[in-house]
Amino acid sequence: MQSEKSFPSGEGFRKGLLVILGGGESGVGTALLGKAKGYEVFVSDKGKIQEKYKDVLLNNEIEFEDQQHTESKILNADIIMKSPGIPEKVDLVKQIRNAGITVVSEIEFASKYTDATLVAITGSNGKTITATLTHHLLKTDLDVGLAGNIGDSFAKQILEKNHENYVLEISSFQLDDIIDFKPKIAILTNITPDHLDRYDYKFENYIASKFRIVENQTQDDYFIYDADDEVIQEWLKNNTIQSQKLPFSLTKVIEQGAYLDNNNIIITIDNNQIIMPTENLALEGKHNVKNAMAASTVAHLLKIRKQTIRESLENFQGVEHRLEHVLKINKVQYINDSKATNVNATYFALESMDAPTVWIVGGVDKGNDYKELFPFVNEKVKAIICLGVDNAKLFEAFGNMVDVIIETQYMSEAVKIAYKVADAGDNVLLSPACASFDLFENYEDRGRQFKNAVRNL
Repeated sequence: MQSEKSFPSGEGFRKGLLVILGGGESGVGTALLGKAKGYEVFVSDKGKIQEKYKDVLLNNEIEFEDQQHTESKILNADIIMKSPGIPEKVDLVKQIRNAGITVVSEIEFASKYTDATLVAITGSNGKTITATLTHHLLKTDLDVGLAGNIGDSFAKQILEKNHENYVLEISSFQLDDIIDFKPKIAILTNITPDHLDRYDYKFENYIASKFRIVENQTQDDYFIYDADDEVIQEWLKNNTIQSQKLPFSLTKVIEQGAYLDNNNIIITIDNNQIIMPTENLALEGKHNVKNAMAASTVAHLLKIRKQTIRESLENFQGVEHRLEHVLKINKVQYINDSKATNVNATYFALESMDAPTVWIVGGVDKGNDYKELFPFVNEKVKAIICLGVDNAKLFEAFGNMVDVIIETQYMSEAVKIAYKVADAGDNVLLSPACASFDLFENYEDRGRQFKNAVRNL
């Protein structure tokens, strides 16, 4: 039975005007849930709202505007749900803050209307795969939804499906606007510099944002994290959290949590131990052993049968745009890793290459430091194709390391160049290490254009 929790009255919430900034998946989902819970709802988007979302708003008689913000109406709100894509430095957001209006993210708003067990996953890299894999491990035995940055919005699912459990992939931007959000199980896959343009170019601000995932947890909750990540370990050394820690590691023996021993994942929780062989893991690479550890720890916590966990780890299909093998043409393997929007994600991609690689890289640089890629580029990369509006930083970083470095602003041309440069036995890897907004709608659009260009060779 669902219980409807009211917002804490002491913080000025009341069932009045709910204004939603951003008419995308999370915005429209929140609008539907807000209306169902008795709010007056107004959706405002500075850009153009997609027709499919406009249709939903019209069919549900929810007032909206696009290509403008009516400030007088917005500043009259009792509560505002802000799309994670809108930065704090926008003038309208500053006005909202100055007016003292409560701003929340979709996960904060939606979590008020469910008693489901929440598994929340964040991290600079690996959160999509870990969330998708966790959902895959749980879905055989449990009623579980997958939401957050994936699929149908969390708010919409609570309204329509009312699952008993949710796996949520959560970005730092969504965590920035939580108040009471408290997952039963929180996972932090890793922390490397990312999105620093949104955090005043201060790494410590970004780290603090990621750790908000545990700030409301109590001793009845669990925190699963990478014990090999120095940034996470340093933060935990200097800060106290209430939840029970379940680390995972490739290099250390872990008493409570997960570790690797002779190609077996050993997971121990309260003297209850399970052993999972890694030789048949569907996903390749060291980073994916870690993702499997995190997901399996959740499954063990939620009492999923050992046999189910093992079978699910072996038949998991992976995620589109993350080291996705597209086609082999003339004995050259084309790999789509468009989801690699930062240096650390590309680090994992290059690390896993086992053949000479033609690397397609570039886009909107978020303050990248490419030094950690130098060993892999020297060892594995035979040619670089820069795909961005401004490629100067890439030429400066890698120009002396490879014999061939070329730039283009068209995906079709990038793939044709790669086809000419690659020899039998090579890989062609799209792993941009950058955001996509200079030439593409998003990383999905970039990945699909790559796949289409490969298929058209």
